[in-house]
Amino acid sequence: MNIRRHIPNAITCCNLLSGCIAVVWALQGDFVHAFLFIIIGAVFDFFDGLTARALHVSSPIGKELDSLADDITFGLSPSAMVYALLDQCIAAHAGWFTSCLGIAQVLPYVAYLMAAFSALRLAKFNLDERQTTSFIGLPTPANALFWGGLCVGCGHALVAQAWGLWTVLALVVLFSWLLIAEIPMFSLKFKRGATNTIAIVFICISAVLLIALLVTQGLVGALSAFSAVIGLYVILSLLTPQKP
Repeated sequence: MNIRRHIPNAITCCNLLSGCIAVVWALQGDFVHAFLFIIIGAVFDFFDGLTARALHVSSPIGKELDSLADDITFGLSPSAMVYALLDQCIAAHAGWFTSCLGIAQVLPYVAYLMAAFSALRLAKFNLDERQTTSFIGLPTPANALFWGGLCVGCGHALVAQAWGLWTVLALVVLFSWLLIAEIPMFSLKFKRGATNTIAIVFICISAVLLIALLVTQGLVGALSAFSAVIGLYVILSLLTPQKP
């Protein structure tokens, strides 16, 4: 039995398991632990492909398993976090929402639109040959990092305000669209013969922001910065058109 060819798939399964654990923490309202397991899943997601290429054991089943794991970790997990956040918003303003909107209890389920659109995004990525040096639409890990940072950093503020629910719902619709939008976005994979200026600028600004908040506000501050980092990523992609 050739154990080597199973190593990348084992790492991918660790990604999937991290996403499952993140869902459990998210539904308990513990956004910090949920986000940490999403980040752990992202680390596994980075190394499974790297390992497959290094060991020369890439396979069709690995590609399909990777997409399934990514939809759990970067689609379902952030959706569960947003579901819990919306549920908290409604609970905090139960009287207001009940009197204004009879279907308030159904609204948190809108969060799971992102899981569906993430699956569609991953399916398109597997078939789209244009996405070799850049992305078309927001990558699913970036979407997950945005929502993780938002829930950790702004969750309490959004729950405290009645308009917080509408803000989150609007962002869910926006980011669901960004996942499948025909908008070229830059990759952090450095290309030979290219200046890679935009990627370097993005990495430098993000690193400074994350380190500064980690030093001044601790782990929670650094985690919350990811929403700003992904916001910057989207803005830079729109300002610097990429060639698909």
